[in-house]
Amino acid sequence: MKPPIGRDTRLCMSLSGRPGNAGSRFHNYLYEILGLDYVYKSFSTQDLAAAIGGIRALEIRGCAISMPFKEAVIPLMDDLESSARVIDSVNTIVNDGGRLTGYNTDYVAVRRLLERRIDKPVPFLLRGSGGMAKAVAAALRDAGFADGTIIARNEVAGQAIADQYGYRWRTDLPRDSAPLLINVTPLGMDGKDSDTLAFNKDQIAACNIAFDVVAQPINTPFVRAARAARKNIISGGEIIVLQAVEQFILYTGIRPEADDIREATRYAHGADVAARIAD
Repeated sequence: MKPPIGRDTRLCMSLSGRPGNAGSRFHNYLYEILGLDYVYKSFSTQDLAAAIGGIRALEIRGCAISMPFKEAVIPLMDDLESSARVIDSVNTIVNDGGRLTGYNTDYVAVRRLLERRIDKPVPFLLRGSGGMAKAVAAALRDAGFADGTIIARNEVAGQAIADQYGYRWRTDLPRDSAPLLINVTPLGMDGKDSDTLAFNKDQIAACNIAFDVVAQPINTPFVRAARAARKNIISGGEIIVLQAVEQFILYTGIRPEADDIREATRYAHGADVAARIAD
């Protein structure tokens, strides 16, 4: 049984431009069933430096980092784990006695999904140029996906990702499609872009696999259109669960059993995502 919250309870947290409840539900569910004296809370901030200083000063054990802070947080770290250093993007902070180390568990999650869901490398279109796009591009390259195009209106960021990982770059959607379409933008996310398709219907009809990293909501317009067209789908819900498991291990030193992960996923994200995690 989980101990009652007290002075010895360890706090973990998240920082996001658009805080949600799924991460808190996932981590706190596992703390409860594993009897761990931890609690998890989501936050946003207008003062990133002060928030990171608070993690250090208050001995907060760990912090998940989401858009738009994944790159901005780097100068505030004491050290970077190898994947975060290479990708130049942090999605996880671990506090060891006041020393903050940045990790990138997004990379781990995407790499595993590519290996589980796709039999062999295929050409792809990747839309996006932020910190998550870097993690996805790195995972694609390391999984052997050599033929790809980065689509990004930001010329500096888009060209940099393409050059670093050996892909092409362009500012707008091409007329043609590719076997693998990947959305790594806020298009389809709750908010002003919630009704926007990341790729057009003709491109979706011509693809084989639709991969959307957006997790709020999981059923984005892109995912719904791909499902209607009977395409294979990799959802943001799958990424967020797999990367959260890696965060949980970094924070607690414990790897949950598969059944516990599925139950926490069902509680936080619903039965559909839990079933896909079980594959």
